[in-house]
Amino acid sequence: MKKKIITSAFSNLYTDQRIEKVCHTLYRNGYDIELIGNDWKGAKEMQRPYPFSRIHLISKSLKTAYFEFNWKLYHELIKKADRNTILHANDVDALYPNYLIAKKLNIPLVFDSHEIFSEMPAIQGKMSQKLWRYVEKTVIPDLKWMITASGSYAKWFQKSYGILPVVVQNAPRRLDTSIDIPENNPKILLYQGAINPFRGIDKVIMAMHHLEGVILKIAGDGPRKQEFEALVMKENLQHKVQFLGKLMPEDLRNVTLTADCGMSIEENGGDSYLYSLPNKVLDCIQARVPLILSSLPEMQNIKSQFDVGEIIKDHQPENIAAAVRQVLTKGRINYKSELEKASRFLCWENEEIKLLEVFQKASDTL
Repeated sequence: MKKKIITSAFSNLYTDQRIEKVCHTLYRNGYDIELIGNDWKGAKEMQRPYPFSRIHLISKSLKTAYFEFNWKLYHELIKKADRNTILHANDVDALYPNYLIAKKLNIPLVFDSHEIFSEMPAIQGKMSQKLWRYVEKTVIPDLKWMITASGSYAKWFQKSYGILPVVVQNAPRRLDTSIDIPENNPKILLYQGAINPFRGIDKVIMAMHHLEGVILKIAGDGPRKQEFEALVMKENLQHKVQFLGKLMPEDLRNVTLTADCGMSIEENGGDSYLYSLPNKVLDCIQARVPLILSSLPEMQNIKSQFDVGEIIKDHQPENIAAAVRQVLTKGRINYKSELEKASRFLCWENEEIKLLEVFQKASDTL
């Protein structure tokens, strides 16, 4: 009999590439997949080869939406799970209902922590941080199967909760190696991802004062977008900075391929950022685009293995600009061989092997 997996996440599912890759891999390898998300902030039409649903949320604030989602998810899982089910929770904001149902039915639970949820900058010092820490402390030490997105995250969870997760990096699928390097004039510096605090976006905008013949493209959306648009206006940099908005995954991949230099210059906004391996790093590597990088542990680790770009000295705008100039002077062509090596190593085809091993072990207990 096919083993059933119910994957759940506080997500509208459409743009969540990690969940899409994981579910596709499991589906392709013979599991009976069902995916549950929600319609918080909209639910765009999408197609998947396996069934999916989105829990309707009426909450107006994120705080109450979390409670509503967890309550409704619990009742969905009661209806859908049986003793032939593996539960798969994505991040702490979907963990507790899965944990309760796994206990109730005595079935396996695989937890995928995309980040260190209780250490995210947005909840530092807030009541919600205490709540998510409580969930982590209650549930994580009792888990048998856990995966996470970076080696540094895995060490943090081991130190904090005594569990060593399997590292499944959020690498993209391998791209065709015959990638044309464009000859852009002006050169393109690309930021892709959420427009959140501690991403270095305001610093790179200011760095544009120190760069000529370069345009900064910002692909993404988030709570700081209006603030950064206002900063561009205030600094009279409209001719040097473009906001592309939130792009669909395929459109974003096409934009990434056109860049001369990517960037991942996250600041230390708490342990979740400090120990992260941002998706954009792996996306740029797969597109054979060199990057400027922060000196955070996971980025230092990649740079020590593969010469895929330059580490910034610090977040001073002139030093960010200096790192960009270094990359542009050397050029994509001269990073190509190292980016090729890194792309063969840092791809989903390698990561999914570890993922399948975890689910096979969970499946063997049914």
